[in-house]
Amino acid sequence: MRLIDSLCETLTRALGLLTISPWNQDTRLQQPVGPSQVQEPHQALETLFPSTKPLNSQEGGISLQYEKLPVGDPPKVILPDGPIFAPPNARPGFVCNYTAMKGWRHTAGVGMRNAWLEKPIGDEDATGGIYNIFTNYDRFAPIGTVRKYHLNVTDQVINADGIIRNDGGKVFNGQYPGPWIEACWGDWVEITVENHLQYNGTTVHWHGVRMLNAFEHDGVNAITQCPIAPGDQFTYKFRVTQYGTSWYHSHYSLQYADGLAGPITFHGPSSADYDVALEPFLFSDWSHNSAFEDYGLELRKPPVAMKTVILNGKGFYNCSNNPNPDCEALKIDPPSIFEQVFERGRKYLLRLINTSTASTFIFSIDKHILQVVAMDFVAIEPYYADSILVGIGQRYHVIVEARPSNDLIPVEDQNYWIRITGANGCFDVEPNQANEKLGIIRYNSGSTKTPTSTRYNFNTDCADEPYESLVPVVPMDVTARDRPANDIHQDTGDNFEVGIELPDENYTVPHGNFTRWDILDTPMWLNFSDPTIDHIGDYAWGTNETAMITENFSKDEWVYIIITGQGTPKQVSEGKREFLPVAHPMHLHGHDFVLLSQQTRPFHPDDLTNGTFKYDNPPRRDVALLPRNGYMAIGFRVDNPGIWILHCHIAWHASSGLALQIRENEHEIQLTPQFVKEKDRVCENWKTWFANESNWWTAHEFQEDSGI
Repeated sequence: MRLIDSLCETLTRALGLLTISPWNQDTRLQQPVGPSQVQEPHQALETLFPSTKPLNSQEGGISLQYEKLPVGDPPKVILPDGPIFAPPNARPGFVCNYTAMKGWRHTAGVGMRNAWLEKPIGDEDATGGIYNIFTNYDRFAPIGTVRKYHLNVTDQVINADGIIRNDGGKVFNGQYPGPWIEACWGDWVEITVENHLQYNGTTVHWHGVRMLNAFEHDGVNAITQCPIAPGDQFTYKFRVTQYGTSWYHSHYSLQYADGLAGPITFHGPSSADYDVALEPFLFSDWSHNSAFEDYGLELRKPPVAMKTVILNGKGFYNCSNNPNPDCEALKIDPPSIFEQVFERGRKYLLRLINTSTASTFIFSIDKHILQVVAMDFVAIEPYYADSILVGIGQRYHVIVEARPSNDLIPVEDQNYWIRITGANGCFDVEPNQANEKLGIIRYNSGSTKTPTSTRYNFNTDCADEPYESLVPVVPMDVTARDRPANDIHQDTGDNFEVGIELPDENYTVPHGNFTRWDILDTPMWLNFSDPTIDHIGDYAWGTNETAMITENFSKDEWVYIIITGQGTPKQVSEGKREFLPVAHPMHLHGHDFVLLSQQTRPFHPDDLTNGTFKYDNPPRRDVALLPRNGYMAIGFRVDNPGIWILHCHIAWHASSGLALQIRENEHEIQLTPQFVKEKDRVCENWKTWFANESNWWTAHEFQEDSGI
């Protein structure tokens, strides 16, 4: 089988060499085709998704073409359909389908993973183009196919670590993690979510997906929709304009911590070569209680320690380290440890995703070096490391060459630990259960030996990967420099302090007399039955608890947001909020933001002009760690109208209210009558279900968190 694969990829490379190489960095040769090649797909796009505007193939793009002298009327040439092919190591039967792109062909393969699609110039057709690792995916995408998925949300007992969890487990399609959703760069995706939970509504968020001109499908209850009531369903629709790996998860309160999470891969090019792509690695902390139960404790006496660490839903809880006499009675056989067999000399692409409730992790494989090639949905210039820190919600693509540093030992002894190590200060797991050895790499598939390998001596500080290492392959320069469109003054502008709202017996807002995190002066608190989407353009609507800011500017103007971990002198003197040295993984929906600056000291306005801010191709992603006692400055172009949420991805903090809504160019939002009708139907069903208190888990108290 490997010989056949190799022959196929060799033929693909040979065909690719007959045309322009995708590694040629002449930008004229790296642009997608002009509008003449995409009239047919554009019509299909508008028909399938009327609320989704097609990517503009003219903006910034240059077609490859030449003119011939007229020699009479040539016969009409019918170009062949575009390619259908299986991307590396997709699930059985999955193929990319670009038949709408007539005359195009697939050019990627071993040795050419940076390529994707190419249309050569020929006698029959005077236009051509390339989609590869250098294509500006913010502006261009190939024309794929429509993919449909169905997710059933159910209550279920989960055994992730050998302790039976009878209470609060929730899963997609009867499994944890949820099923792997795959699509190809340029596809359209329709995912129907059907809710069969007994006591909860639900929504599903497609983490990091840009949702270009489709914010209404972002899946955040109380913002983009009402929750899907038990017994109801809703279909999400969006265009895949990015490639890489992410995850989908419930955005209804704390449901994802109870098991509602699964991986997503959008197949596309890579900035470095590999032979084999492995299925995603999801790692997380895990509790034996429902997160809704743990959150009640978190409000009263934080923090709550999680029980174990798991990799792809597998871990081990050690009752001998637990003083609870009932531990052994609850113990059952744990899932088998995660194992992967490597073949010497081959290069493996690993897709890493941190889906934790509260913990930041460091991923490593003993005796193996990682080549880092992508962060979140952004391909980067490759760099090497012995370990990589992955914050909650962050993703990395790394390539591992199967050449361990001690490969002279007998093959039956070549077994190595995969380690998921808690980051110092960002790791909330019971101290006696912090097992970091969660998987095994073997070079002999018949071996059952326990690895004896040792860990690299890497830094365990809770800080993002080195800023200077995160260089996007597709450059983006910030044209605004020190002049953003918005105000970022400390007292009047988009300059926000993360802190804790202290409890007060006289506090009358819905949060009650509890300690809650926030980013504005009041913790977010949303009404499931009154989502922001129903108030587009009504800037008088809302209260302090809806936590909104408005960014209405011309398309492509730059907005900056400063997030700090220190209070202003006025805030400190008032004593209403407390500011703690905690690192927060901050996630923005609807955009890959540029990380203009990430410092371990307070922000100063001079940072915009003294070289502290990076404007030439800064790191670009959708989750970054706010440093302890420091600040981060993010920026994005105002080019995706919608209502987007910016929040901490520590689940306790988001539920506490550490979030805000960004109302971006609402006057440009266009909702179709079909969508509005469906949105309203889902809301009416939710209100009917909610009005019956017998549906609630606890009578007379339904919501004690922010809602997200």
